[in-house]
Amino acid sequence: MAEVFLGAEAVAAGRVTRHELRRWYRPMFRGVYLPTDEEPTLADRAVGAWLTTGRRGVIGGVAASALHGAPWVDPSHPIEVSGVVGRPQAGLVTRREHIADDEVTRRAGVPVTTRVRTAFDLGRHLSRAQAIARLDALMWNQKFSLDEVLALAERYPRTRGLRQLRELLPLVDGGSASPRESQTRLLLIDAGMPKPETQIPVVLGRNAVVFLDMGWEEFGVAVEYDGDHHRTDRRQYVKDVARLRKLEELGWIVIRVIAEDRPEDWLARVASALRSRGCHVDMYVAAALAA
Repeated sequence: MAEVFLGAEAVAAGRVTRHELRRWYRPMFRGVYLPTDEEPTLADRAVGAWLTTGRRGVIGGVAASALHGAPWVDPSHPIEVSGVVGRPQAGLVTRREHIADDEVTRRAGVPVTTRVRTAFDLGRHLSRAQAIARLDALMWNQKFSLDEVLALAERYPRTRGLRQLRELLPLVDGGSASPRESQTRLLLIDAGMPKPETQIPVVLGRNAVVFLDMGWEEFGVAVEYDGDHHRTDRRQYVKDVARLRKLEELGWIVIRVIAEDRPEDWLARVASALRSRGCHVDMYVAAALAA
């Protein structure tokens, strides 16, 4: 971790002079500095956010999920600090919310909301698509109790966002391997498809097992979200085509989705595939896209 400190404290303690502070260090947040040649990690920025609030409050939200080990969080993501009120600063969000003692732990040397409290906040503060992606990532890293999250909803019955939280918790799935997979799964559910399973194992040969992103093993229908590397890496592309043919030989219908696809198009293909396998589907594309 980088050396992150309050400039006024360091000067008062004689650790640096004001001249040295201006020459060798740069501000991260108001009054908080780090060496000019250091690129701050998310943990560094969490420490800085905590310091700039006078060591009050608790790191929460997406930053807290990252400190708990959840993947796919950009180091520059805004840091949320709950339990304090402060002047607006770039990269810092303060929330005047009560955090009980049993909802706080420590990570990177600063107070952080527990995994359960973090889930409680993510499901309320973010949009549906962002929330399910962050909740999935938190569950992917380490399982947490959905019942304990619901218990917090009972503890804070007047908190905003509880309706969305209660709707999303049954959909949380730690098997999603990326935020886009989580959002793809949510679109399927919102469009009227049965809740898909994730990471479905399929034996392709004597020692070859693949895991399908999501789908319905009962009907032999799968949905695969292909990232950019699948289309730009020629060797990976050849492997994907060979795997797809083998899956089709085994009776699977695989719908491949890429970022440029219009959701209404691939959702229609999935619905058609499910119907062809005897699954009743009433599709609500407009509702899914509006959610």
